[in-house]
Order: sequence, then structure tokens, then C-alpha cells
Amino acid sequence: MDSQRVFGGGFPASVAAHDTLDAWDKAKPRGSASLAAILSAFVPTWFTAVLFVGAFVIIRQRFPKIYSPRTFIGTIPEKDRTPSQSRSYFDWFHTLRVVPDRFVLHHQSLDAYLFLRFLRMAIFLCVVGCCLTWPVLIPINATGGGKSSELDRIAIGNIADKKKLYAHAVIAWVFFVFVMFTVARERLWLIGLRQAWNLSRSNAKRLSSRIVLFLSAPKDALEKENLSRYFGDDAVRLWPATDASSLQSLVSDRSSSVEKLESAELSLIKSANKQARKGRQRGHEPNYESFPWDIKKSLRPRHRLTAPGVGKEVDSITHYREEIKQKEAKINDKRESYQGTGERGAAAVFVEFKSLAAAQIAYQQVASAEVLALNPRHTSVLPNEVIWGNLTLPPAVRISQEGVATALVVALIAFWSIPVGFVGAWSNVSYLAEKFKWLSFINKLPDVVLGLLTGLIPPMLTSLLSKYVPNIFRYIFKKFGSPTNTSAELKVLRWFFVFQVVQVFLVTTLSSGAAAVASQIALDPTAVTSLLAERLPSSSNFYLSYFIVQGLTSSSDNLLNYSDLLQWKFYDYVFDKTPRQKYSSYTSLKGLAWGKVFPKYTNFVIIAIAYSCIAPLVPAFAAAGLALFYYSYRYMLLFTVQAKIDTKGECYTLALQQILTGVYLAELCLIGLFSFRKATGPTIMMGVLLVLTAAYNAVMNRYLAPLEKYLPADLAAEVGNGSEEAAPLLAAEEGEAPPQPSDSHIVRLGQHAHVPRKVLDPIARFFQPHIFASHRAMRAWLQEDDSFDADADGPSYKEEDVQKAYLNPALTSSTPVIWLPKDRIGATEVEVRENEEAGLKCSDDGAWLDENIKLEWSVRDFDKIPIFKRGTKW
Repeated sequence: MDSQRVFGGGFPASVAAHDTLDAWDKAKPRGSASLAAILSAFVPTWFTAVLFVGAFVIIRQRFPKIYSPRTFIGTIPEKDRTPSQSRSYFDWFHTLRVVPDRFVLHHQSLDAYLFLRFLRMAIFLCVVGCCLTWPVLIPINATGGGKSSELDRIAIGNIADKKKLYAHAVIAWVFFVFVMFTVARERLWLIGLRQAWNLSRSNAKRLSSRIVLFLSAPKDALEKENLSRYFGDDAVRLWPATDASSLQSLVSDRSSSVEKLESAELSLIKSANKQARKGRQRGHEPNYESFPWDIKKSLRPRHRLTAPGVGKEVDSITHYREEIKQKEAKINDKRESYQGTGERGAAAVFVEFKSLAAAQIAYQQVASAEVLALNPRHTSVLPNEVIWGNLTLPPAVRISQEGVATALVVALIAFWSIPVGFVGAWSNVSYLAEKFKWLSFINKLPDVVLGLLTGLIPPMLTSLLSKYVPNIFRYIFKKFGSPTNTSAELKVLRWFFVFQVVQVFLVTTLSSGAAAVASQIALDPTAVTSLLAERLPSSSNFYLSYFIVQGLTSSSDNLLNYSDLLQWKFYDYVFDKTPRQKYSSYTSLKGLAWGKVFPKYTNFVIIAIAYSCIAPLVPAFAAAGLALFYYSYRYMLLFTVQAKIDTKGECYTLALQQILTGVYLAELCLIGLFSFRKATGPTIMMGVLLVLTAAYNAVMNRYLAPLEKYLPADLAAEVGNGSEEAAPLLAAEEGEAPPQPSDSHIVRLGQHAHVPRKVLDPIARFFQPHIFASHRAMRAWLQEDDSFDADADGPSYKEEDVQKAYLNPALTSSTPVIWLPKDRIGATEVEVRENEEAGLKCSDDGAWLDENIKLEWSVRDFDKIPIFKRGTKW
């Protein structure tokens, strides 16, 4: 064998020992197991997916809380509910077919729509990659003259004539440039969309749009009389945020006591009704107030105190009533004496400005001459996303905690290489079995069993190993200083992307290739790089199986969602006893963690790009897997999940920038392969492209990053002055079509060719983002939906609500209403009266005990529920 030959794709490798390669060629295991591995992964996963989807179709109508809460649940405004015309088995399929993705944009969140668009864009890139590589590279690879077999034959590893590598270099230029253009085009489109969305009148007039959160605030900055001095004449109000941890602990204890009281009250009411049922069986209708005193006393729940007064038995209802009143008194006393000092910058302040434009100016300028004071800053912060305990960290503590969090995350990523590397090595265990006698039994197994071991198990283990990593990251960042859930989620997105690329891609690829040559390392260490270069193509087969397993099992699992179903039913039967517990469990909708989902599918695209010119089958399998995920997430966003974190499109911005990692890796990979083959021309071509890619990336970041981070002052000022109203964009406003300067561009684009308009329009829109993705064009696009900017005056707020909107809830929250279910014998009526006499608000609306003494509550009419509050659009 020629020592310059490379059978594979992956990473740079040096020339290896000629004899070692010859010896390895002679000892090659029986054929390529790639096809058997893929089929072995496909059959069980396809069967599982069909089983899951079938079960989903059958049981979907029986559990609307799990499978279609967005069509009816009262916590979602009626205008934002997904339309559902019937209750047939396949009505959901009709909804998926007729309801566009834009419905998610206008009725859920910007991030939810952008996630669907990201999946469509990822599929588009993979399909274009297939269209470019398959007609050229597959025939060239298949006739390359190498010794590869099965699927390896159509990979670059089968090329024996280095002149044919020019084709790979040319296709790489075309495809990678197209990827870079698409990323730039999407970034421009997103800038226009975010400007149009955030500067719409209804959004611009929301309170959160005029809010800036300043961390590390000096003591003087917390005083109202210094408002103009620190924040300018456009600042109208401030909410200081200082340490309230002790008060927050008391409020939490009070809520816990309320739940204990409700449990004790429910126990009494149920016991009384069971006692009444016995009397009813004897022929008379009992009433709770007519019960003898001793029976009433025996029905009341009792418990023993822990501390103080260990062992003392008390009446549970009376004890919890007194406990709530005592904690209420302590909370009121602490609130009256509460004063935040903000020493050494250990405070934060929320500042409201007159307009969105004024808030943006304050967000972008330096507010104080003191080092680290009033920095960092966050804009458009919602009250429910604030992590109050992290607002009051001194600057030095905040910086040190961020460093500790980063160190922990990096260490975790490095540690994860051990199990992930083992999984990657296992995907090519048949090669090791040829050299190690204690593993020789593996190659004696039937092809189907061997395919399962190498094709199905490794991708499943890889998926399992990475499943809980973002949860760990999120805990670390929230524990170590992140001021808001949004800022923590964006950190998770950045670092989980690093984890995905390092562990799921690089470590798995290298360890998969390393398994094939591990036995040669001890014999000749200088041959390691060459052997890796030869065997790395086989690692592409791992990703073919990985995309199959992920696409079929995970997407079908998204639909069936059996874990949430079982968890809800389990808690409903075992733990959720009181009306409050059942209400909270029923109304809690599943959310999507953007820091978890974006990096996972960004890595799909990166793998597809990196292998596009090495193993052209990979982009096709990636596209198929992403398509399955797209439809499953589309169902989830329309029917089941509620986006709980609003990054206002920043997560999509980061994902677009991260896609270019795939271009860099692919270029480095090909440079290494070409240089190892001594293919000078292709190597130079890829080197030039690598330099141009870096230059393109630097230029795009320099000019687009400010527009992605900030809203332009001129556009924000137009919104604040109402000048946009003088230039209507909708035809309905003037009785004529909105101005479309883009029409002339479309005509010029096709004036010398007979191209149908329906073909020309999408092409022009794609290749002219500076026209079709401008703020004006995107605003017109948004206004095509009647629900956009329907509330042009913005939400209305009560002054008393605004005054406490950005105060720590521990400073403002009141004692929760005691919620009890009505009963037939009047026990609840008595308990409600006694609670009111004790100074506790109590209600029996919206919940009742049926004839079987089973708790029911008003699932379909939330207006009857005393603890239900309509959400405020801050």
C-alpha cells in the first residue's frame, strides 16, 4: 500500500510508517460493518417511532392537558390559543397543515418562531449540500480506485488519485461560500425582524421596553433625588434592589404554612363527609354543624410539633392558622424596618425611562465614572425572569463567581471526554477485536448483533450522556451570579454548544477513529496520525446512525411525551391533594430551554457541513433527522409548550454565528487531508478559503454585532415620536398597496430571462436581504397578520401595580388566599367562616367534592378560581 494514501476524512494527519500501514491492511477485519450498523440502528428505532406515534394518536384525546393544553387552558389568553375545530384522532394533523409557523410568532414568542425557522434553515443547508455534493463527489468517490467497501466506498477515503481531489476543493468552495452567504443573509433578516418587532407600537409601549437594569449600583444611585444625576432627565422612576434574603425566607415559610393549612382543612372536610355518608346510609341527611362536639373534635387532624415543644400534640388547623398570622406579623415588621444600604456596590437598580429611545440611549452609554459601577446593564428585563438573590453581589464577588462558574463548566466538559470517548471507541470495536484476543468473540457474533452493538448502542449512549449536561450548566450559572434567567440561558447556550462540538463531534470522531488503530500505538507511535487519517472516515458511519436514532426516537418521544404524562398522573393521584396543588400541576405547561435545543441542532448542521465533502451521505441523514424534529417541535409549540424565557431573538443570533464553526472545521479537515496526500493545488485552494472565511467572519461581526445588540436610536426615536404613523405600510390604511421598492429589483433581476414570477420572487428575496430584510420591509411583513400591533396603545397598567412591578416580591406579596372545596354538608362553609374570623382570606369558589368525596375543580372556567390571576404584559 502507498504510504501517502488516505482512506478517510477527519483531521490533519502526518505521514505514517509504510510497514505499519501494510500490516494493518492485511489485518483488516471482515468488511465494512457500516451498512449493517445503519440497518441495525434503523429497524428498532423505526419500530419504536411507529409504536410511539400510534400510541400518541390513540391516547391524545384522552389527555388534553398533556397533548393539547394550548387549545383551551385558561392561563393562555383566548386570542393566543391554537385553533382546534374538532376532537377527531387526526385534527392535529390538519392544524399542522393549515396553521403557518407565523402563528407561533404572533401568539407565543419571537424565540419560538425563530427556533422553527432555525430548523428550516438547517434543513435547507443540508439539502443544498446534498444537491452540490451528490452529483459530483459520489461518482468520483465511487470510482476513486480505493479498497473501501459498502458505504465507505462513496466517501473521500476511496480516492486513490490525488488529482481527483480538485473536485472536492471546488465543491467545498461553492458550498462553504453558500453557507457563509446564508448565515449573513439570516443575520441581516433577523436584524430587520428584531427591529420591526421590538419597535412596534404595542411592544415599544410596554413597561419592560423602557426598563434598564443596572448592577453594582452605588448607594447614592438608589436615592430618588439622584435619579437625574445618574440616569439623565429622561429617567422617571427607579426600583432599588438590595439584599432581602431573610425576608424572602419568611415569605417562603408563610406560603408553606398556607399549603399545610389547606391540606389539614381538606383532611377535616373529607373526614366529615365520610362521617356524613355513614349517617346518610341510615336514612337521614346530616349537616356538619349538627355534628356532636366530640365527633367534630375527633375528625380534626392533629400532629406533633418538632421544635420548639418537641412531642407536643396540637390541633393542626388551629396551629397553622396561628403560625401564618405570626409569620405575617414578622414579615410586616421586617418590611417596615427594611432598608437597603447598597454598600460597596452590593445593590442593583431598575430604572424606567420616558420612552424606548431614552432607555436604549441609557443602556448604551457609560452611566458612572466609578470603575465597575452601574455595570453590567440589561434592558427589557421582565419581572418574572429576575434572580433576586444574584442582584446584590458586590462587583468583585460577581466577577469571581463568574470565573468559578466558567472553570466548573470547562472542567465538566473535559471530564465528560472519558465516557464519551469510550462510547466513540465502541462504535468501531470490531477493529479492536482483531487485535485483542479477549475481544475476539465480538467478530464471531452475527452481523445483526454486531450491527446493534456498533450502530445502535453508541448513538443512544451519546444522546443519554449529553441529556442532562445543560441542566447542570444552568444550575451552575444561576448559582454563581447570573442576574436573570435569560442571561443564564444564553450562557448555557454558549457553553452547551462548546460541549456539543467538543464531545459529540470532536471527541466522538477522534475516539471512533482511534479505536481502529489503538492496537498499533504500542507497536509504532509514529504511525498514529496516519492511521487516524486512514480510519477517520468510518467515524462518519457513527453519525449516520446517530441522526437516525435521534430523528426517529426523540421526535416521536416529543409527540408521545410519556414521561410528562406518567409524572402528571402520578403526582395527581399521589401528591396533589388540595385544589391549589391540582391547579398548579394542571396549569404548569412544559417549556423549551433554548440553551439546550439550539446547540444540539446547531451541532447537527456543523457535523453535516464538516462531512459534506468527506462523506456526502451525512448531510442527507442530518436533513432527514432535522425534518423529523421540525415537525415534532412544530406540534409542541402549537399544542403543548409555553416559551418561558424571552431572549428577543438573541439565541438565534448566537446559533447563526456558531454554524460557521462547521465551516472552519471542514476547511481545516480538508487542508489536513489534502496536505497529507501532497495534493498541493487543493491544499492551497482550501488555505485561501480558510483565510477568506476568517476575514469574512471578522468583518461581519464588526458591522453587524452592534445592530444585533442594540436598537438604532433613529428608529427608536421615530417610534417615540409617533412618526411611523405618518407613513402607513398596510394597504388597508390608505386603500392602496404599500410601497415596495423591491419590485423594481425583481424586474431588473429577470428582465433578460424568461423566468416565472413565482420562481423569481423567492430568489430575489433570498439574494437581496438588504432590500427584503430591512426594518420597513419586515414591518410590512409582520403587519400582514391582523393580530400584530393590534393594541397600538400598548397595555394599560394600574399605578399601584407599576409601583411594585420591579420590587422584590418578598417586599410586596400578600398572604395567599386559603382555597378550600365546597361540600354537601357545610363543613367548608364553617371553615371558611373561621378562617375569615381569624384574619385569613379564604374562598371555596371553583372547587368542590363530588358525591364520591373526590376533589374536583373548575378546569374549564378559570374566572371562578380565587388564586387565578391574568398575566400582565410587562
